[in-house]
Amino acid sequence: MWLIYTGASIRCQMQYRVSFVLGAMGQFLATGIDFVGLWALFDRFENLRGWTLPEVALFYGVAHVSFALADMLGSGFDEAGHLIRKGELDRLLLRPRSTILQLLGYRLTLRRMGRMSQGAIVFVWALTQLQVDWSIGTAILLAVTVLCGSCLFLGLLALQATMSIWTVQTLELVNCTTYGGVFAAQHPFSIYGRWFRWLFTFVVPLACVTYFPLVAVLGKEEPLGTPAWVGYAAPVAGPLFLAASLSCWNWGVRRYTSTGS
Repeated sequence: MWLIYTGASIRCQMQYRVSFVLGAMGQFLATGIDFVGLWALFDRFENLRGWTLPEVALFYGVAHVSFALADMLGSGFDEAGHLIRKGELDRLLLRPRSTILQLLGYRLTLRRMGRMSQGAIVFVWALTQLQVDWSIGTAILLAVTVLCGSCLFLGLLALQATMSIWTVQTLELVNCTTYGGVFAAQHPFSIYGRWFRWLFTFVVPLACVTYFPLVAVLGKEEPLGTPAWVGYAAPVAGPLFLAASLSCWNWGVRRYTSTGS
């Protein structure tokens, strides 16, 4: 059923190929400016508390690829506020399918491929510059890190949609956590203050799906002093966070009373 939904979405967007290409290019260039700023920072200071540009570029690439994948798949949750204001969520509730399935298939936003491809280019470049001790376990950990990061960002979009049931619009506070989280994940969490690390480790486990596993991939001594096994176990926080967020969404839907539109 999800494939049917997304297939219809792709066919719809491909009716306007120029719009798709321009949208993807815009995403590519807009996110590319972030990396230009990062490069300028290292060109001036050479390192960031012991972290080199290729190492930070790996964090950057993983963060952007993970978020782009989640944003591409979760556009329905991102637009939940609009659906609720227009009363269109009521129509979804009448259908004999889960609202989660319907929102995941609402629109596969192809222009997000621009952000994903830009992040992937930086990601590959970083790997070519780093001396990674490759093994099957390292390769699997890197792939799992990207997927679990996508789960976390998708969970944040689901929580944003849940709050829209009561606020009837997207809260900028949640946007700060979602889009601000992408920016925070571009850098090693060891450079941040204690309270910030605590927030994005135990409340929103962003460090668990980016920082800890990537430190393990790099084989770098953990500046925060956590055991080595944490880097391999921490990514599971992403799927757990997504499961909790989707449970919150279902709980909110059961209490939805419509806007009266």
